Amino acid sequence: METTNIPTPTRIVVHQKSKVLEIEFDTGACFNLPFELLRVYSPSAEVRGHGPGQETLQVGKKEVTINNLEPVGMYAIKPFFSDGHDSGLFSWQYLLWMGENQEGLWEDYLERMKAAGASREPNAPENIPFEQKKGGACASH
Repeated sequence: METTNIPTPTRIVVHQKSKVLEIEFDTGACFNLPFELLRVYSPSAEVRGHGPGQETLQVGKKEVTINNLEPVGMYAIKPFFSDGHDSGLFSWQYLLWMGENQEGLWEDYLERMKAAGASREPNAPENIPFEQKKGGACASH
């Protein structure tokens, strides 16, 4: 039986003030992953959908924090974000990939936000769906 050597973390630190997750692997690789990046690239179905093209752009997540972090077996962590999102399981392999591709992921996220006319700021008017902006009910005649 062949086993793959998936790097495992030797240290994980949640830095609330700078809003980054510091993760160091047994390979020596060390990354500071912003909470916002983790939130908008959550491996959950809510964010990624159930197949290609079903991704949901996460808007208004600039101020998101991590309230709690739970280990999942010996292979992942489950963050509990301040906006209530808690369904993403971040495997060691996924966290390593995020760290190695952080710059490109961030650029892609900003481009998608720009294309959608959305904002990273929480409660920004451009993030509110049209149906909610107009008040919902039709005016009576």
